[in-house]
Amino acid sequence: MKAHGGPGIAVIVSTYERPDALDAVLRILAEQTCRRFEIVVADDGSGPDTREVVARHAEESDLDLRHVRQEDRGYRLAAIRNRAAAATERPYLIFLDGDCLVRPDYVERHARLAEPGHFVHGSRVRLDPGLSRFAVARESAAIERWSAPRWLGEWLRGRVDRFTPLLRLPLGPLRRASPRRWQGVKGCNLALWRSDFLAVNGFDEGFEGWGFEDNDLVVRLIRNGARRKEGRYAVPVLHLWHESRPPDPTSRERFERRLRSDTVRAERGIDG
Repeated sequence: MKAHGGPGIAVIVSTYERPDALDAVLRILAEQTCRRFEIVVADDGSGPDTREVVARHAEESDLDLRHVRQEDRGYRLAAIRNRAAAATERPYLIFLDGDCLVRPDYVERHARLAEPGHFVHGSRVRLDPGLSRFAVARESAAIERWSAPRWLGEWLRGRVDRFTPLLRLPLGPLRRASPRRWQGVKGCNLALWRSDFLAVNGFDEGFEGWGFEDNDLVVRLIRNGARRKEGRYAVPVLHLWHESRPPDPTSRERFERRLRSDTVRAERGIDG
């Protein structure tokens, strides 16, 4: 497999009690065209099945893989992402959810998009329950290698919510068209420099309910001088179906307070 001469990369894969999806994600990461990266599984308190999945991939593949786990005390995604980021010294971080499948050149394309002073937000395509079950079945075809016409057919059948993010388009300067826009950024597919992450003290661990910890991070990155770069039409992810949940009211209120403030560094962040 070829390597791309981009930055040293850590892919931080967050997970909680979804070993089948994590198994598929790690399988795909083991087949990436770019090999200059390590993987840190950020485990928010999963049981032994997740540990067994990580151990098997560490033994059966040549992945540079480690498992960082915290006790299950409710939804603490911000905290486990910080712990995972603290476990690596790689200069460039890609945050990927453990239920998001990627294409074989995902890491290579992120490396090509990396630019000092910028974070990269990638898009996602959500799969329906049936296609999601098929995607994680070990005997299934590797859907991450499907062609654009095949995905167009799946969209026409209503099995994915969008098709256009899976197209490959060279946007050029348009990737920097909204440098200070935080809206729409999702932590399931977000890349940034570790130095920028540390400068704002990482994720705010005060967010302990579902939602807004990724928006909060991006707002503070922008306040500190980092700029948004679009990863659409370059680094999409295939988001496996799961039950939706409403945003936690406390997290929403915390984020709204953040927007009214001028805070840059997280009060409870990666430095403890």
